[in-house]
Amino acid sequence: MNDKILSVDELALVSEKYRAQKRKLVLTNGCFDLLHVGHLRYLQAARALGDILVVAINGDDSVRALKGEGRPLNRETDRAEIIAALECVDHAVIFPEVRATHLLEKVRPSIYVKGGDYTTETLNPEERAALEKIGAEIRILPFQPGYSTSELIGRMKELRSDE
Repeated sequence: MNDKILSVDELALVSEKYRAQKRKLVLTNGCFDLLHVGHLRYLQAARALGDILVVAINGDDSVRALKGEGRPLNRETDRAEIIAALECVDHAVIFPEVRATHLLEKVRPSIYVKGGDYTTETLNPEERAALEKIGAEIRILPFQPGYSTSELIGRMKELRSDE
């Protein structure tokens, strides 16, 4: 397994070291089921906001709860391995919950990043409360129009039905 992939507890310890070194830890999360250029651009922009980028990947059960039956297409360990292989990513972590609240409280990032399909108002209230409690900055990055895993899956289904 990739040494950039950490458990939640390992990441909590590493994040303490980064804080002691005055390094700015940026955390984002998502399913990252089928990696596409929209994801890459988003992660590169998130990385540019700080010194360390951590990508938290929803576990398989939480992806199913969020996206429905048939998802994820790729297992959580495979998704973590692909994300960790990206140059802009310093660490990847798999978390089992639907919401990242517990992870945020343990890791205590300096900056929490979400994509432009969110606003600070539509962010989950528990996550927002946890971020306020730890003093993390919330940054919303512009949505990359035309890049969506759901759209890709839809196009694949269309191609398959044309056969």
